[in-house]
Amino acid sequence: MQTEILESPDAAAAAAAAFIAQSARKAINERDLFAFAVSGGHSPWIMLRELGNEELDWSKIHVFQVDERIAPQGDGDRNLTHLQESLLATAPIDPQHIHAMPVEQEDLVDATNLYSELLASVCGSPIELDLVHLGLGPDGHTASLVPNDSVLEVHDRDVALTGGTYQGRRRMTLTYPCINRARQIMWLVTGAAKQPVFPKLQAGDSSIPGGRVEQTHAMLFADRDATGN
Repeated sequence: MQTEILESPDAAAAAAAAFIAQSARKAINERDLFAFAVSGGHSPWIMLRELGNEELDWSKIHVFQVDERIAPQGDGDRNLTHLQESLLATAPIDPQHIHAMPVEQEDLVDATNLYSELLASVCGSPIELDLVHLGLGPDGHTASLVPNDSVLEVHDRDVALTGGTYQGRRRMTLTYPCINRARQIMWLVTGAAKQPVFPKLQAGDSSIPGGRVEQTHAMLFADRDATGN
């Protein structure tokens, strides 16, 4: 996995935004489409504001969610709330091209099927996103693939529900098969709390959920606090 270490979280987020923009231009030139999925967290919202300032053909860009909390629309816990606020603040993207996970539906299993179908309608089948953005939790989780949850062993679905709650919420998430089929995987890891698990991510250590993600086509942006150097 290629790694670039930046001085600050803002610098890492800006570098990640530039990387996404470069990937978008390449995908649009080759396939007339760029479909990518975004995780939650603070640094990604900085990244998305920076991305919105890039000169891109936004009419050909589709944004999906890597994961989402089961919470009502507009709830402060929802990744979608922050995704919309950050990207729509700067990017001339059609709001209908920001595809929300349908976590408000009563039948959540059916909701995972609907999101898989939506992904396939844009990305083709099997689903192959152009880029998946991931973060890393202090416990080594990524997306909503959290330690000791049954969702870690889901290999026959592209979108699934966590088996239990995590930090008070059940989650909907892309699974390993869907993430690992992406043409590119891009990590953005910032903050000193990540120091204990950062070496495990770099080493592909399967003892943490993040270490089970494919690294062949992966790029990692981190700040110095995350690395401990």
